[in-house]
Amino acid sequence: MTHVMACIDGSPSSAAVCDYAAWASQRLAVPLTFLHVIDRDRYPKAGDLSGSIGLGSREHLLEELAALDEKRSKLAREQGQLLLDAAKERASGAGVDTLAALQRHGDLVETLCELESDIRLLVIGKCGDGTKPGHLIGSQLESVIRTMHRPILVTPVSFKAPESLMLAFDGSATSCRGVDMLASSPLFRGLPIHLVMVGPDSSNREPLDQATRILLEAGFQVQTAIMAGEVEPTLHAYQAQHQIDLLVMGAYGHSRIREFLVGSTTTNMLRTTTSPLLLLR
Repeated sequence: MTHVMACIDGSPSSAAVCDYAAWASQRLAVPLTFLHVIDRDRYPKAGDLSGSIGLGSREHLLEELAALDEKRSKLAREQGQLLLDAAKERASGAGVDTLAALQRHGDLVETLCELESDIRLLVIGKCGDGTKPGHLIGSQLESVIRTMHRPILVTPVSFKAPESLMLAFDGSATSCRGVDMLASSPLFRGLPIHLVMVGPDSSNREPLDQATRILLEAGFQVQTAIMAGEVEPTLHAYQAQHQIDLLVMGAYGHSRIREFLVGSTTTNMLRTTTSPLLLLR
């Protein structure tokens, strides 16, 4: 059985990650697993340091350094276990029955790739524990989004149970698959959906009408709009005007070259949104 998997790290986003993951787990009726990854760069495992720092035969210093690394790693493991225990207690209090916790030592992206086959929905905070001051998104978030092939719910620092959602629809294969996913998933069952396109009305009406029919047949209340203007500010303005709780959009592709040349709407939305953002692949 696939799980909702929530990444927690002790950052200010962790409580919201727990709450959104608990909400999604109950809506989807699947187990919830909390994941804590100890960064191997910040907390390396004890090992042979003689070849890396050129200290030759100064064995006592090498031993002290190895012992220090081991102590730091042990404290990180203990802190992570406390975080996992607290997350499970919080989710249990929210009504989640089936809970699990995993702690790994290594790289977050590599760990998620190993676990991907068991993930139905990944929940992760917009800003992680290692986010540098002044940065609007976590240092590993974009790498996670580019690598994973599962829906990813990116959370702000506070939780509000979604009561409405907006799908940024552009007629692409990704957004059309997104419509099918929304129509077939219990995650948003019973919530009103806004389908919003940014572009010329004449070229966009047919795919938008088809998407609307799919959602209406699935029992959703649907409101559509085709807006003119720049994509990012137009979507934000529509969301604010209609007080929409959650934004859904297709994630960008794998081409870093294309992003460098033309920019990425997804990246900009990640940086500027203050609401949860569900990214579909």
